Amino acid sequence: MRKLTDTKIILASHNKGKLREIQLLLEPFGVECVSAGDLGLEEPDETETSFAGNARLKAHFAAKAAGFPALSDDSGISVDALDGAPGVYTADWAETPDGRDFKLAMARVWDRLEAAAAPHPRKAQFNCTLCLAWPDGHDEIFAGIAAGCVVWPMRGVHGFGFDPVFQPDGHALTFAEMLPEQKQPLTHRADAFAKLVAGCLE
Repeated sequence: MRKLTDTKIILASHNKGKLREIQLLLEPFGVECVSAGDLGLEEPDETETSFAGNARLKAHFAAKAAGFPALSDDSGISVDALDGAPGVYTADWAETPDGRDFKLAMARVWDRLEAAAAPHPRKAQFNCTLCLAWPDGHDEIFAGIAAGCVVWPMRGVHGFGFDPVFQPDGHALTFAEMLPEQKQPLTHRADAFAKLVAGCLE
């Protein structure tokens, strides 16, 4: 497994919430993280049908464009009673003509669960696949999960995406009710990142 020797990487995302989380995770290792958005890089179309496929696509695109190693994150929520949906299409469920509306996406998920009379607890998991790619085409892949359930109504003002309806196993608060330092160790991203650290940073 290749070690990361650079002190600067590109986060292949325009998502400010993801950037904040990744910056917090990388800080102890002395690695600076800047987003593709800050560098004016475009985001490629996510045409793959798996988290790993989309993560690879985004990381290689950014690494080649910037000339630095790039870290991408493809993530989403998979709901057991919906056969794993929305899964890799989580962001698509939030798309509107005016941009992404995650309140609408969360309502769509809950409405489908209600229509299916899904039993409680309505088990779900957040999935995260990280891809660390170098400009020469090499990459390393790491997958993480956070298990929990979907709850209603939405609760909390922190976080982003589906955080207001996701209650991690063993906790009474949703991700959106937790402060960043409470939520971060419990996330799918932290799980995947711990594997990246063991493989590429330690």
